[in-house]
Amino acid sequence: MDAHERTLIDRYWRAANYLSVGQIYLLDNPLLKEPLRPEHVKPRLLGHWGTTPGLNFIYAHLNRIIKARDADIIYICGPGHGGPGMVANTYLEGTYSEIYPAIARDEAGIKKLFHQFSFPGGIPSHAAPETPGSIHEGGELGYALVHAYGAAFDNPELVVACVIGDGEAETGPLATSWHSNKFLNPARDGVVLPILHLNGYKIANPTVLARLGDEELVHLFTGYGYEPFFVEGSDPTLMHDKMAETLDTIFDRIAAIKLAAEAEPGERPRWPMIVLRSPKGWTGPKVVDGKIVEGSWRSHQVPVANCRQDEGHRKILEDWMRSYDPADLFDETGDLKPELKALAPEGTRRMGANPHANGGLLRHELKRPDFRDYAVTVATPGGAEEQSTKILGDYLRDIIRLDATARSFRIFGPDETNSNRLNSVFEATDRVWMAETIPGDDHLSPDGRVMEVLSEHLCQGWLEGYLLTGRHGFFSCYEAFIHIVDSMFNQHAKWLKSSRDLAWRKPISSLNYLLTSHVWRQDHNGFSHQDPGFVDLVANKTADVVRVYFPPDANTLLWVGDHCLATWNRINVIVAGKQPAPQWLGMDEAIRHCEAGLGIWDWAGTEEDGLEPDLVMACAGDVPTLETLAAVELLREAFPQLRIRVVNVVDLMALQSPGQHPHGISDPLFDSLFSTDRPVIFAYHGYPYLIHRLVYKRRNHPNFHVRGFIEQGTTTTPFDMTVMNQLDRYHLAIEAVSRLPRLHAKAGPFIKRLEAKLDEHHHYVREHGEDMPEISQWKFSPAARPSAPV
Repeated sequence: MDAHERTLIDRYWRAANYLSVGQIYLLDNPLLKEPLRPEHVKPRLLGHWGTTPGLNFIYAHLNRIIKARDADIIYICGPGHGGPGMVANTYLEGTYSEIYPAIARDEAGIKKLFHQFSFPGGIPSHAAPETPGSIHEGGELGYALVHAYGAAFDNPELVVACVIGDGEAETGPLATSWHSNKFLNPARDGVVLPILHLNGYKIANPTVLARLGDEELVHLFTGYGYEPFFVEGSDPTLMHDKMAETLDTIFDRIAAIKLAAEAEPGERPRWPMIVLRSPKGWTGPKVVDGKIVEGSWRSHQVPVANCRQDEGHRKILEDWMRSYDPADLFDETGDLKPELKALAPEGTRRMGANPHANGGLLRHELKRPDFRDYAVTVATPGGAEEQSTKILGDYLRDIIRLDATARSFRIFGPDETNSNRLNSVFEATDRVWMAETIPGDDHLSPDGRVMEVLSEHLCQGWLEGYLLTGRHGFFSCYEAFIHIVDSMFNQHAKWLKSSRDLAWRKPISSLNYLLTSHVWRQDHNGFSHQDPGFVDLVANKTADVVRVYFPPDANTLLWVGDHCLATWNRINVIVAGKQPAPQWLGMDEAIRHCEAGLGIWDWAGTEEDGLEPDLVMACAGDVPTLETLAAVELLREAFPQLRIRVVNVVDLMALQSPGQHPHGISDPLFDSLFSTDRPVIFAYHGYPYLIHRLVYKRRNHPNFHVRGFIEQGTTTTPFDMTVMNQLDRYHLAIEAVSRLPRLHAKAGPFIKRLEAKLDEHHHYVREHGEDMPEISQWKFSPAARPSAPV
């Protein structure tokens, strides 16, 4: 890089810094054409300066690489509140004004740019969905690098430049993310360029990695499998030269790695990375009120804080902003000067306009086989047994086959594909693996489509990055441990909600969870593995984003899985067991039932046409469905004239009203299913209070009596788990007769008999270590209709 080019890049960097400071501080006088007055300064100063000049420095130099090499690069901003820099740079390159024409490339546009930042009715202070070029929400730290790798998979021409703040580098997910290079195939995937930005401090403390010497950092990142390059200093002239030289070397290395991968496919390279050491708050105020600011934690947010009221502070701010020489950067109209405009890439090569950062632009529909081809034959309800997730695995296997050319679908999970009975997929593909293999390894290949690593964080983050760049995916996990990514789920749900209001952000494929190895069949692993609460978290989110499904058998699971993979801008949660279980519905019935979301199972109840039921037995979830049907059998044997209605719920959100959720059913339809005044005994897969939350506005809510998981568990038998939580057939039947006053005179012997069965069960499992044969071998029998009212 010659002196002229260095000068131009430095001016461009100064322009980005100027715009970044202005966003944090100014309401008016955007080009400082007059002395700064109190009313020019925002009343509330919100934003983060400390990391921003380093982010701007990197952006300017990546622009140079894109121009010189026609490189396809997106920029992931890991430091939490680097929003001023990302907005400033996309404004300078022109992308921002194209998307938001009101923020024009003139003085009035700069004023609006400043005004909107961290201001009511404006934009957030981090790199949010509103920020062009962003696929990474900067609000929570830890996920930048894993998102970067997710974006790079199956994008062979793409380079993902990922800036990792040294505070973020202290998080668990980020520390694990370094291992993603063991899953990146240089022949088929893109490139991730990690840039560890060490500026020394977090909010008020030094960062761990910043206090390590270069030698120790070299050992650390060499051990992770990277080749670290160091760019260190504070003198802009020297730093520009070092950065340009380093990036040229690195992109030559990347080209060589790609070329070598063509000759030796499957070899794991040592990928380059950058360690950038620069002062926190670089180019900002050196000292404020006698205290060091630049290079210290005091520059983290707002280096000089009282600029409206304190004339001295205002003078520091004005001197700081004038140090960038805005007249050298912008013309009289406020437009960036032509020689600086020329530094930015053009069209979709601009990082703010790269279509990979707006993945819906690249998304194509996923090729899916006809799910009906995998139907389980059900001659009579309960007459067949099958592992539902095994059937879904057959369907997913053939999606992988159909996707062989497009390479736009992957399955993610924490070492559980076999455990979750999805192992049919290995008939079509392998697990991705770029590290060493030895004889005896099972289905490991550089070209695999199944991504397994024992980190739910990585699985979630890879999938998010993959979806956000236009592809499709599926995440299976043990139900109890999906909680590990609760916060990541929150962030993605918020991203989707915000994106829905941005017409320029095109829809991306839905994030699909399969939660199996669930609470009711974790009897062998014990209490630590028994938690169905993830759906409670999901239900808190915006109704138009989340869906929760409880398919009771294989055919309903096929419909739900196929439906979810066809949707976009959603988070779909499917809860289904993997153990052999009764199959209730033939495919045609399953389709009708799932399309409705819930419905009456006439064949299971004992209703009479035209007469209201005496009792509604409702269920959601495979084990609650089985126990409900067993309870109904007990009731109809003891009270043959009892009119019982069975309602099964597949789509949990259908329980809400249409005003609360798009899948909600109307009040008249709800009343026709659950009645307006009859007892409803609801057996639910998860924590009971969620059902009450969903139906509390319904007319018959006072008569809902919900049983579910009540935080009782241990290592025991499957049926004992239901007994411990009073979700078993005996407790359900006792609850039912207890809610029917006219049965009280007849119910005593029945209740005593069931209580005796519970006592017999208690002793049997503790003596034999398995459930009683009448439980484990129980088969459903069709109902007989009552001949006379009770």
